[in-house]
Amino acid sequence: MSQISESIPYPVRINRYLALKGVSTRRGAESLITAGKVTINGRTAVLTDRVNENDDVIVRNHTERKYRYFAYNKPRGIVTHSPQNPGEKAIADVAGIPGVFPVGRLDKSSEGLMILTDDGRVTERLLSPRFAHEKEYLVTVREDVRPDMLARLADGPMLEDGPTKRCVAVSRGSHMISLTITEGRKHQVRRMLDAVGGTVTSLRRIRIMRVPLGNLPSGKHRQFKGDDLQEFLSDLGLV
Repeated sequence: MSQISESIPYPVRINRYLALKGVSTRRGAESLITAGKVTINGRTAVLTDRVNENDDVIVRNHTERKYRYFAYNKPRGIVTHSPQNPGEKAIADVAGIPGVFPVGRLDKSSEGLMILTDDGRVTERLLSPRFAHEKEYLVTVREDVRPDMLARLADGPMLEDGPTKRCVAVSRGSHMISLTITEGRKHQVRRMLDAVGGTVTSLRRIRIMRVPLGNLPSGKHRQFKGDDLQEFLSDLGLV
């Protein structure tokens, strides 16, 4: 929990504070506050309250909901959310897990690991750049992988929306690179490769934090259970 606590940007709105602490989603926190179940330094909280670092926040009579978390191997050609064109399908249409949503995105031409869940608390904890969670990709490029290309990727190439952070870029063959980043800008990996002279022919995400894609077949999912579940929740500060 210490990483999450240190990352809370005090003073912070009470609903966001409860979400970051793992008590509830922001919407669920608003319901708890409206119901009078939250106090700050002994006073019943209201929705407009902000929490300071040394405040004593207590939630009364709150039963924690049991959430579900899945690793899913998104196939190429499937969009993450909201199909825009005739014939397109989204993850929700093909994953076969009612009631969950994808955390983050992979573009239609990319494939690989997605986290699916019904826990809204995960979104900010997994996607916010403040937490710098690693995401690893295997990228195949048309050109030969050169040492200077790897060095420029590792240093963080300049994109039209600013420089990227330093990352880990390793050759996995004459046309394949393992790229591990801690950001999540739109089409970032493809834009990084373009900036260093690489033409992406395939892109697959193989790891998020300590969650590996492993041998999960395309279009299939596995539910986090046991030690894997505890490790995932611990890394997000939810246990």
